[in-house]
Amino acid sequence: MIGGLANHLWQSTLFAVAVGLLAIAYRKNRAQVCYWLWLSASLKFLVPFSLLVSLGSHLGWMPTSTKIPTQAVSFTMVQVTQPFSDTLPFATSTPRTTYWFPIAIFGLWVCGFGVITLVRFKAWLRIRTAVRSSTPLEIPATVQVRSCPGLLEPGVVGLLPPVLLLPAGISERLTKPQLEAVLIHEQCHIQRRDNLTAAIHMIVEAAFWFHPLIWWIGARLVEERERACDEDVLRLGSEPQVYALAILKVCELYAESPLTCVVGVTGNNLKKRMEWIMKNHVGEVLNMWRKLLLATAGMMAVAAPIVLGLLHVRETETAAASHASAPIPDRRSQAGSKQEFEVASVKQNTSDIDTSMNVAENHANGGSLSGTNVRLIAYIYFAYKLTGNQFQLLMPQLPKWVVDDRFDVQARADGNPTRDQMRLMLRHLLSDRFKLAMHYETRQLPVFALALATPGKLGPHIQPHRNDSSCAIPSANPPSAPTQAAMVAGDGLPTVCDSIEGMPSSPTGRLRVGARRVSLGLLASTMAQMGNFNWPVLDQTGLSGTFDFTFEWTPQFNGPGTPGANPSQKFLTESGPTFLDDLQQQLGLKLEPQVGTTEVLVFDHAELPAEPQAQNSHTATFQ
Repeated sequence: MIGGLANHLWQSTLFAVAVGLLAIAYRKNRAQVCYWLWLSASLKFLVPFSLLVSLGSHLGWMPTSTKIPTQAVSFTMVQVTQPFSDTLPFATSTPRTTYWFPIAIFGLWVCGFGVITLVRFKAWLRIRTAVRSSTPLEIPATVQVRSCPGLLEPGVVGLLPPVLLLPAGISERLTKPQLEAVLIHEQCHIQRRDNLTAAIHMIVEAAFWFHPLIWWIGARLVEERERACDEDVLRLGSEPQVYALAILKVCELYAESPLTCVVGVTGNNLKKRMEWIMKNHVGEVLNMWRKLLLATAGMMAVAAPIVLGLLHVRETETAAASHASAPIPDRRSQAGSKQEFEVASVKQNTSDIDTSMNVAENHANGGSLSGTNVRLIAYIYFAYKLTGNQFQLLMPQLPKWVVDDRFDVQARADGNPTRDQMRLMLRHLLSDRFKLAMHYETRQLPVFALALATPGKLGPHIQPHRNDSSCAIPSANPPSAPTQAAMVAGDGLPTVCDSIEGMPSSPTGRLRVGARRVSLGLLASTMAQMGNFNWPVLDQTGLSGTFDFTFEWTPQFNGPGTPGANPSQKFLTESGPTFLDDLQQQLGLKLEPQVGTTEVLVFDHAELPAEPQAQNSHTATFQ
């Protein structure tokens, strides 16, 4: 959130600088041109470019046809064999950290906003009192004219409809030509809707009170507003000397309005105004080329972010099409014909001994599979080579005992089968012993698209992989303790390549992972587990190659998102940086809700094992 606000502020500041350059270029033209330029700079603070980019994305939106990446997720077998939960598989019961800095910043903003609102509310009470005590005046004008007691200068009050408020006795203090010039000035304000635009800028000032540029823009708006009305008064035939004396008398006799949205006669640099009026200064009318330049600049300011959003959609659609057209690997043909263990035993384990499993990624196990006190879901995770996306979609379908109950499995195969062959053998064993039946379906579901938060820019905690860095081979004996973290090299990254590894927690207890030489597709496939939401995450960054990164976040303990609802909404009430904030600030990435066609593993049936009975070698023994 803070990062998004910072982006909006620097973009709006840059926009205001560009407006300032245009105002200098158009300083010889009518003042109303510069007024509308500065007003656009003010309005930009209310309209983030990201909103226009999002509008472009929706204008070009089409359901994305994509597949969940089938690349395996390691997290090391520490994560696969540790106790699985129906929330975050590698979350620990760390206390929630309160992030005081964002709270303090928000509190400071509320105080400033409250002070400005209170001061202006008190000023408005003064204006309202003056209006209530006023009486109608029979003066020809396009709006109602009322006379009020006191020494408040002439001004336009209200929006729909506006009222021209004149101080009592002003017709006796000004000559008739002077009063006519003042009335023309106020009617120019009414025709230009200056009180409405001034009220809008007052809202901008209250919301962005901490930004000095806002107050500077406010001064420019008052200056150009009064100069534009002065030009109109002179252009309509008032004598410069008469008009100048009228303004000086009003300044001498009456107090300036306490609110900029109650537009009066005074204001701006009085000396400079007198010089312009006495010189009968009326700005030049815009010629065709200057009109064309202004129109082009305005269209570019609005259209460029929208076009950027449209281009982003086209890129993601292209990436989605390439995903959809890519063939799904046939693990059965890749693994070969062997699909059964020679000997296997399975028994339930109700002890408290440590969990262990000898199927660490890239580990050559010599044809043996050994699991001790491992949850059944962990065996399924390995057998079906689940991605993080598939795992999160599968978990809500499973019976509680499949997630919670633990089993010992000892199995041996002939020769030295490949890992994919071992997976197929374990599938067969699970089907034989647990009557496990599952199938794949292609479904259209809500998904998250992993995209760059700022086009062309990654965050500070991720960089392209350097080919000169070495990669270690995972240990043949994975850690027995599920909380043991991966080995970390001197550069702060895991020593192991091609997988996302658990790392020591931060001093504040936040979870940490790191990776060396991994694709963003692999990172995307783990996001559902990290963020603990039900939607799959698809890589639509458009970046190829491999990357090194570290990432830390505070685990969310409010459970999985409601199916069909946007799971990002549940993070909005968390104190401190949310998972989505951390993702953008550290890695420069964001998650965008979309609809996509994904491959889902569907649970059909499973049974607890029957009583043990002896069987032939190819069907193994069961204990």
